[in-house]
Amino acid sequence: MSATGTYRRRKSTTLTRGFIAVGTGAAALLLPLLGAHTASAAPAQTAAAPAAPSAYTNDLDGWIKQSLAVMAEHGIPGSYEGIHRNVMRESSGNPRAINNWDSNAAAGTPSKGLLQIIDPTFRAYHVPGTASDSYDPVANITAACNYAAAKYGSIDNVFGAY
Repeated sequence: MSATGTYRRRKSTTLTRGFIAVGTGAAALLLPLLGAHTASAAPAQTAAAPAAPSAYTNDLDGWIKQSLAVMAEHGIPGSYEGIHRNVMRESSGNPRAINNWDSNAAAGTPSKGLLQIIDPTFRAYHVPGTASDSYDPVANITAACNYAAAKYGSIDNVFGAY
C-alpha cells in the first residue's frame, strides 16, 4: 500500500535546494556584519584585567614552540623540524613515555619524557627558566636539545638514539 495521504512530503528540486543553500550561506555571512553595525562599546572596567592567556598551546606543537623560545634565549641551536622528528621517534609525542627495558633502565635510570632523557643527563643539561621535572614537556625538550647541542652540535644532527 503506497502513502497517498495529505502528509506526504513532496520532493524538492535541485534548484530549490540550491536556493536554500545560498540563502543560508548569505545569512551566515551577513549576520556578524549586521551585529557589528549595531554593537556598542562595553563600559570600562575598574577591576584589574585578567592575565593574558599563554601564547603556547598545551600540546606537542606548543611545547616545541615554547622550548624553541627558551632555547633562543640561551643560544641553544635547533629547529622545529629537528625536534619534532626526534620526539616522534623517541616517544611518539607522549610526554609521560618511559623506557623500562634498555641498558639505562637496567642500570636504574630509565629514559623519560618526549625526548627520552635520563635523569642525570636532564639535571646536567637543565636550562634555567624551565621546570625541574624531566616529564615536563618544555623542560624535557629544552634539556635534551641542550645535551644534543653539546654532543652533536644541534638536535637537528640527531637521526637515531642519542
